[in-house]
Amino acid sequence: MFTLGLLIGIYAYSIFLLGLLHLLYVPVVWIFTFGFIGGSIYCYRKKLEEISKIKRVRERKIGTPSFLLLCILIVQAGVNLIGVLGPELGFDALWYHLTLPKIYLMGHAVSYIPGGLFLYSTMPKLLELLYIGGLSFGSAIFPKLIHFGFGLLTLVVLYQIARRFLSRPMSFLVLVIFYANLVVGWESISAYIDLGRTFFELLSFSALLSWIETKDKKFFYYSALFIGFAITTKLLAVGSLLLFLILIYMVLRRKNIPLLRPFLSYMMITLLIPLPWLVLSFINTGNPVYPFFSSTYPISLPWQLINPRYFVTSFWNLFLYSPDPINPIYLMVLPIFFVYMGKWSYELRLIFFYSIGGFVLWYITPQTGGGRFIIPYLPLLSLMSVLAILSLGKKRIKQFLVIVAIVLALVSIGYRGIANAKFVPVILGKETESHFLAKHLNFSFGDFADTDGYFATHIKSTDTVLLYGFHNEYYVDFPFIDATFVKKGDEFSYIAAQNTALPARFRNWNLVYINPITHVSLYSIGGIPWTY
Repeated sequence: MFTLGLLIGIYAYSIFLLGLLHLLYVPVVWIFTFGFIGGSIYCYRKKLEEISKIKRVRERKIGTPSFLLLCILIVQAGVNLIGVLGPELGFDALWYHLTLPKIYLMGHAVSYIPGGLFLYSTMPKLLELLYIGGLSFGSAIFPKLIHFGFGLLTLVVLYQIARRFLSRPMSFLVLVIFYANLVVGWESISAYIDLGRTFFELLSFSALLSWIETKDKKFFYYSALFIGFAITTKLLAVGSLLLFLILIYMVLRRKNIPLLRPFLSYMMITLLIPLPWLVLSFINTGNPVYPFFSSTYPISLPWQLINPRYFVTSFWNLFLYSPDPINPIYLMVLPIFFVYMGKWSYELRLIFFYSIGGFVLWYITPQTGGGRFIIPYLPLLSLMSVLAILSLGKKRIKQFLVIVAIVLALVSIGYRGIANAKFVPVILGKETESHFLAKHLNFSFGDFADTDGYFATHIKSTDTVLLYGFHNEYYVDFPFIDATFVKKGDEFSYIAAQNTALPARFRNWNLVYINPITHVSLYSIGGIPWTY
């Protein structure tokens, strides 16, 4: 799995290089993608053969409890896959996770986009680089499949870690608990990035455990590399770097090893990974982490964090009242953690510290992301939950909590199944995508779709449309310039306004089309090009 993680990072940065060289043309991306996949398979064919042989042996020995839990996992994944195959509805995905890669492809380059709409254009974006490859095949389903795949890869890494401490059935129970999180199910169907970050952070932790067990320095460097990939996926993962440094301090102090050199090497490797993005951002904005610590996105720690009532309310809402809450089994077993923590091994105490530290980081960072910002810490928390259950002395309580965990997983399947059922008519071809989007997008808040096909039939590939009032522009399938980054000298033939009036300078333009569903009005002066 370490090799796969490394290959993913190499592919992403290769796409980044193509973008910096202004070579992001669809044929170039295709040739490179297929060449990279083919070359990787050829180079690692022997390892793939060994892995397949090991899996065939293990499949013959799976017992009934493991088989039943594996069936639950397969059903969970199947329910999520239904959502993956439907049109994208996620707000942030339509705003920038998909739209920025689409703009990069249209402009054939990774570049800074000025203005307030695409303020994250130079933020480190490892997964969006992968989405460029997916979008080159012409559909959002491919990026959604990529993010869905990261959820499955996280399960594989989590299983490998769990098997260090648990039996096979209990390891599968860890996976069921993690995958039953409603927030994980929701993220699995959308082209967000949090499952990618989770995969890299968990892979980094797995490498750290391997370093502790084998004392092989290559795993130490792998850990630094993968947490660097996590930071490049989502800059908030820099908080996890602090957690990893604390864990490394605990390990080195226990072994009485000098701290300075390992600390410096770990941090240097980690921070070198997102460095190209930070340089790109600094060159264009004067701020390596723009928009953070700018007037657009000021960062501060609110005093309410030290308010006990706010603390209790925040965590209570996280577990029970988020739009897609996390698994309540964590809350049920939380007291057990502190009772039995002293009886756990050194490695398990490290896992416990990392899990609890993740909640502290979630609490002190902006809670605009709800439950999805805690996802990277849920895999190991799921492992700790099963370990806590098994630590109990009374068998009946153990059995009860295991049953509760399974029931919660079944409830999650039902909930996500109902939520994803709306995609089935589109997947089966009984409903058009435009009709589906007309029903489910929020056009009052900047979503857009060409619901009646007017733009597809009237806007030529040689035309450009200036957009006012639009926010989530992924479904804009014609050449456009947004008003937030239009500049003097830009040429356009039409102006489209959504939920807003035209600026006074364009009041003499003629209204040629209006859509009462999407709240979009289109203006023209006879199709004559206009220079801004």
